[in-house]
Amino acid sequence: MNSSSHLPLFSILLVVLGLTVSQSTNVSGAYSSTFTIVNNCNYTVWPAVVSYPQSTQISPSGFILQPGESTSISVPPSWSGRISGRTHCGTDSSGNFSCLTGDCGTSRPECSGNSSIQATLAEFYFNSSVGSDFYDVSLVDGFNLPLMISPHGGTGDDCNSTGCVADLNGDCPSELKVVNGSETVACKSACTAFGPPQYCCDTTNTCKPTSYEQFFKSRCPNAYSYPQDDANSTFSCFAADYDITFCPSPSTRTNGSAAKRVENKTGCHKCNASGGTCGSDSNNRTICHCPSGFYNSPELKQCLGLAPLPGPVLAPTYSPRPGGSNLKLTYSILIG
Repeated sequence: MNSSSHLPLFSILLVVLGLTVSQSTNVSGAYSSTFTIVNNCNYTVWPAVVSYPQSTQISPSGFILQPGESTSISVPPSWSGRISGRTHCGTDSSGNFSCLTGDCGTSRPECSGNSSIQATLAEFYFNSSVGSDFYDVSLVDGFNLPLMISPHGGTGDDCNSTGCVADLNGDCPSELKVVNGSETVACKSACTAFGPPQYCCDTTNTCKPTSYEQFFKSRCPNAYSYPQDDANSTFSCFAADYDITFCPSPSTRTNGSAAKRVENKTGCHKCNASGGTCGSDSNNRTICHCPSGFYNSPELKQCLGLAPLPGPVLAPTYSPRPGGSNLKLTYSILIG
């Protein structure tokens, strides 16, 4: 599987600092979120917004942000896709637009379904059926600039900022560097640079972190560095808006206890892998929502389809999502 086609966030379920943004409701009454995209870099960035197949397309899908500028876009319920920042962009004598890093391949500022490569990615999966948003910052396709996702107004034990604050271009291994003259402008992933299965994770058997992935992970521990890197790199919120910030302040730190975050992610990974979906109750505790006909095992922290083991199992309950109709949570029980 090519690095540009892999979807690390969906390996669990099937994925910024600045201005506080408002929440909105679409005409059907379903809750939607707002992205505020901020350029905190001292150079121009061309954000790219790529919607995944079968997801509603977002407009604009590509635009320019000068240093210090920001823009907000509305995100429909159940949207999934990725946001990246393109750099060193320009138009040639024939009018074709291209970028040295993160290029979409459309020959214009707007992007289509093509995924950016050699770029830091903010990935999102909005699951409107239970109201939980899943997100991550990925370096699996490479790195070109620091990026952070910060949720606002959401709830959940795992509703924290995440990202890669460090600038990895200077320390990038020479064989992975993308250079423009004497300047390193991006750091390729090993899969993009070399291609063999041990670097591209074509199967779970070959999906083991190499020294190259460890280079990314050691410098940005909360970001994806290789496929299947779910347990410590995917975050979730209930009913949140999000800031996506390019070049966040180096002093920025993610919120919450690292130990608690790992504990919650382990429970969520087991829940999602068994067909359930992680969410949060009214006290911001993580819970596993199992589909009808299944129940949640508190010991195993996953959905089972056999006869329930002795012990309490919560009856079906309803939890409202702000701005939307009531949501049925079937056979839910606390997992952390």
